[in-house]
Amino acid sequence: MMKLSCAAFLVFALVLITSSVFYPAMAYPASGRTCGDKCKTRCSKAGVLDRCIKYCGICCQQCKCVPSGTYGNKHECPCYRDMRNSKGKPKCP
Repeated sequence: MMKLSCAAFLVFALVLITSSVFYPAMAYPASGRTCGDKCKTRCSKAGVLDRCIKYCGICCQQCKCVPSGTYGNKHECPCYRDMRNSKGKPKCP
């Protein structure tokens, strides 16, 4: 049983490390540009700019990254992608 637990932990750790090694190069990391700058870029084509920047900023503070571009690319930042509001819909723009 202990060997199975150790093997499962190693597989989980490997997946976690692998996913965090490849994606941050594409997303805007928290260092360098501030969340405000990254969210202005992300929300530049949003219909409701102030709301987009507000929620993007919340997500950036918690996730320490913002996907590149103005839409999509959420696979670059899994935390950002997986955040949900109280209704179960995506929280981050």
